[in-house]
Amino acid sequence: MYFKRTIKTFAITTFLTISALPAMAQDLLARQAPVDRKMKAVDTLVLRNIIQKEQAHSPAAQLYTEWSNKYAHRATQLPDSFNINLRKFCMPTTSKVITSNFGRRWGRMHKGLDIKVYIGDTIRAAFDGKVRIVRYEARGYGNYVVIRHNNGLETIYGHMSKHLVNENVNVKAGDPIGLGGNTGRSTGSHLHFETRLCGVALNPALMFDFKNQDVTGDSYMFRRSSYMNESDKANRLYGKTSDSYNSADVNGNVNNTTKTSARSRGDVRYHKVSRGETISSIARKRGISVDKLCKINRISKNKKIRPGQILRYT
Repeated sequence: MYFKRTIKTFAITTFLTISALPAMAQDLLARQAPVDRKMKAVDTLVLRNIIQKEQAHSPAAQLYTEWSNKYAHRATQLPDSFNINLRKFCMPTTSKVITSNFGRRWGRMHKGLDIKVYIGDTIRAAFDGKVRIVRYEARGYGNYVVIRHNNGLETIYGHMSKHLVNENVNVKAGDPIGLGGNTGRSTGSHLHFETRLCGVALNPALMFDFKNQDVTGDSYMFRRSSYMNESDKANRLYGKTSDSYNSADVNGNVNNTTKTSARSRGDVRYHKVSRGETISSIARKRGISVDKLCKINRISKNKKIRPGQILRYT
């Protein structure tokens, strides 16, 4: 009798325990649901903070919706205003001589600055960024590189003799990206340097002071409403001027006194080639030997020179 009562009690207890399990599981799930929602909210907040930090570090993420290795530039909608951070920069070249400004030239827009460099001179990345284009264009940029920077700008370096980087690689400000040259649509060795925002060319003189090898400030605030006036002012302040070649008269004759004083001061002087001039005639005009003129400019005596080409003679 006692044995049967014990079995009955055990059976009832077991039944009640099994019956209670689903209810307990449901209670656990009910308590877990708010926790899951809170964790999801926390995860979303953390992700949002990460995205915001990345965008603050790399404003380019806010401006560009795609990454392509197929085109040099493609204009998209410009913001009404955008602050471009110019700190942690490197001048693309140590040359201080600007041979052509940004703006209308020969009946068309010249969308960058031309800076006098020699074949083989090192060209460097202006800011940290990622190389988007490495290409050759026979009727345009020649050998050129396009870099998208963390500050929102894209920079273009044209007419180089050689590339030193590949597409889709990260570069730091100051990293060598190419060598100066005279490739593509060019009338003499120089660097064609462009700064673009959303694919739209901005005057590099707004941001770079090549004569003083410095940027114009810690940042440049682009505003569509005032950009054109600022660009004209930048050309006057930081672009090519009448003394950009450190010479009172680039094309004319200079007397012996002027030549002597220039050499004694160590000034660097340049000659702009006119139609019909030869290496010999320029050497005579500038009072130096043909051999020295060729050596300074790293050209051979038989090199064909073109009108508009810039030659150094001191």
